[in-house]
Amino acid sequence: MSDATIDKLQRRFDAEAASGMHEIFQFHFTDAGDHYLVVDDGTLEVHQGEHDDPSVSLSMSSETLKGIMNGEINGMTAFMTGKLKATGNVMLATQLNSLFPGR
Repeated sequence: MSDATIDKLQRRFDAEAASGMHEIFQFHFTDAGDHYLVVDDGTLEVHQGEHDDPSVSLSMSSETLKGIMNGEINGMTAFMTGKLKATGNVMLATQLNSLFPGR
């Protein structure tokens, strides 16, 4: 995940939507290093690498993540077409749009 993508995630993060949430979102990129997001009661931390016990793990290309984040790709469509794979609490993945609303 590029620094620009991390900056964009932090700028778009909606702390209010994350109030009371304590979850780990693991991202495995097919074309970049692994990263995980720690969402803890309205705060966001982005870390490089792999978390021992993520709430949900998402596998995709960095281009797919960019498309989902900027609204060009529907997350559910990406999942149904195999561009996005998810394990763990898959329903958490549906909350990414509310945590990182397009602006």
